[in-house]
Amino acid sequence: MPSRKHECHLLLFQNQPGLAARLIRDVMGAELPPYAEARVASAALSNIKVTEYRADMVIEMWNRTRPVYGIVVEVQLRRDIDKPFVWPAYVANLRVRLRCPVSLLVITPSRALAREASERVQIDAVNSFRPYVLGPSAVPIVSDDAVALENPELAVLSAMVHGRSANAQRAVEIAIAAQKASLRLDADRSSIYCDLIELSLSKAARSALKNMDARTYVFKSDTARHYIAVGKSQGEAQGRASLILRLLTCRFGELNTKATARVQCASIKELEAMGERLLTAATLREALGSRAAKRKRAAKKSRGLRCSPKEESRGRGCRR
Repeated sequence: MPSRKHECHLLLFQNQPGLAARLIRDVMGAELPPYAEARVASAALSNIKVTEYRADMVIEMWNRTRPVYGIVVEVQLRRDIDKPFVWPAYVANLRVRLRCPVSLLVITPSRALAREASERVQIDAVNSFRPYVLGPSAVPIVSDDAVALENPELAVLSAMVHGRSANAQRAVEIAIAAQKASLRLDADRSSIYCDLIELSLSKAARSALKNMDARTYVFKSDTARHYIAVGKSQGEAQGRASLILRLLTCRFGELNTKATARVQCASIKELEAMGERLLTAATLREALGSRAAKRKRAAKKSRGLRCSPKEESRGRGCRR
């Protein structure tokens, strides 16, 4: 049975079929024909019923009326001596089915497996076969907000591959870019991707991410500032509360029951204030704000005192 890690890699290509073609074109340097749409297709690649060859995933690139290119995607997490024999069959059978050029793209987090998979398979004295192989060194490092927002799945793949880099600070930068891009997606994908990113980080990178002082970190994107300040534009407190909880967890670690309830019971206005405080808060308590301080400010206002916008956002006292 495929492992969870194996399926997580395939999920990125399932959610964004065009990612496979982009990697083959931009990273491998191959020329692809013009196409209008990328589709996930049946992964059964058999010409006879006796033996079924089933790949991990098949993606078809279509123009308006017909397929113009096919990509077999294989995730390789461990050595399999049968693969060099069945991979050429995958490509040949898909080529028969589509009647167009076909490639095999192997994804592996192991440098050793990447070297092994890159070796040319000699079929006979004349013909040979070699797949495109995307190993750790070939996966782009995505730490720029704009690139991550444009292609969230590529950003998540980058975090999954480079999250255990010896350079913990670089791993954190990649993780932050991927998280901010993921938070713009629908709730299901956002939740899954954020989990994948965190699980892919090394212990040192996770520690650095949780201990990061937001006062010394400059968010590089106005879009990211907007989404942190006001939450995803879902129009309901529940959606904003879910976003704030994820951001708080990424910053300060697992939340206790009291902190979770504080966010879930907050109004839209309170959630917006929490989002703004997240940009500079050094502690969870500071990010959440104090209900007691809020009541104190309200009481002072009723006695004719005024609060500055800065004091309002930080939950501090008021002055005359």
